[in-house]
Amino acid sequence: MKKKLAIIMSHAIQYQTSLLRKLAASEDINLMVYFNWDFGVKESYDPELNVIVKWDIPVLEGYPHKFLKNFSPKPSSNFFGQLNFCIVGELIKNRYDAVLIYGWNSFVNWLVLIVAPIIGTRVLLHGESPLNQELQKSKIKRFIKRLLFGTLLKRVSVFLYIGEQNKKFYEYYGISKEKLFFAPYAVDNDRFIKTSEELKSKRAELREKLVGIKDERPIILFGGKLIEKKRPFDLLRAFEILNTQYNILNTSLVFLGDGVLRPELEMYVGKHNLKDVYFVGFKNQTESPAFYVISDVFVLPSGMGETWGLMVNEAMCFDLPIIVSDTVGCGYDLVKQRKNGFVFPLGDIEKLAEYLFLTLSGNYKQKSLEIIKNYSHEKDIEGIIEALKI
Repeated sequence: MKKKLAIIMSHAIQYQTSLLRKLAASEDINLMVYFNWDFGVKESYDPELNVIVKWDIPVLEGYPHKFLKNFSPKPSSNFFGQLNFCIVGELIKNRYDAVLIYGWNSFVNWLVLIVAPIIGTRVLLHGESPLNQELQKSKIKRFIKRLLFGTLLKRVSVFLYIGEQNKKFYEYYGISKEKLFFAPYAVDNDRFIKTSEELKSKRAELREKLVGIKDERPIILFGGKLIEKKRPFDLLRAFEILNTQYNILNTSLVFLGDGVLRPELEMYVGKHNLKDVYFVGFKNQTESPAFYVISDVFVLPSGMGETWGLMVNEAMCFDLPIIVSDTVGCGYDLVKQRKNGFVFPLGDIEKLAEYLFLTLSGNYKQKSLEIIKNYSHEKDIEGIIEALKI
């Protein structure tokens, strides 16, 4: 008999669309998705990207969904940016077997945590906090978190973890292994791998079209918002070292993304007379794959707050070697040192430059694709279905 599952989401997220469609098609689940906010469906301004965003892939097709009335005067991803009181009536009226919420940093999710157990609906919580970042917080904050999890433990039936650091986070706060199920952070692997196969024969053509490079010089790719959390300056300075101390010339650096740091980055490039650095701006879901095809290594040097890094998943679907900082959550799962890339100490620009040199000088391809196949929406569905059985 199918389990009735409600999923509460802040807004339509492009990475989740494939998962929601596959859940809706499952023989084991009767699905309903509730959205608290219409960001990404309509044209919406992203202050971090500093651009108007509307996803160019269909994000609402293939699964049942409903937008809840949001009473917040300023809808956002902040705690009080989603005041969707009518979720209470939806849960009472439909009597779902379980409700899945993402994290605990929103008012509506706490409302679900209060109401669902009272009416006999089990709560599945999908979080993303990694232990390595948690341990950098003060003892006072961790003490308060322990009190918080004391409350959560009583109201959450199952915790879905996205990777090893997230699993260790839950264990650190006393969640028993019996309540932990693996549901990895994933992208639509099938779509990205298919696109990789379609575009790889056009690599030379795309390199010239997208950035004006006519030869096969190595391209280093950064993907993400140009904000402090992502630490794009670390990569820019490491690239500068690569061209001076390691004397690797004719190497290019491409920044795929936009944000408040872009003017400063461009100013640094001009002031230091750095060659072959390209800023291509924000690219939508159908545009970004071409940049993976033309590149030779993907780098994400992010700091605190980068709980996973889904663009790493995307890059690995194109079999790119990966370099990430040791703070990036996905590094502990997806990057195998000296096999498909490197993990460097956060902020260690010299080490990042060294790893860039080693990656561009060695052969670290044909490993990422093998690894990423175990981080898929199919694995998510397996975890959710197992969690619904207990």
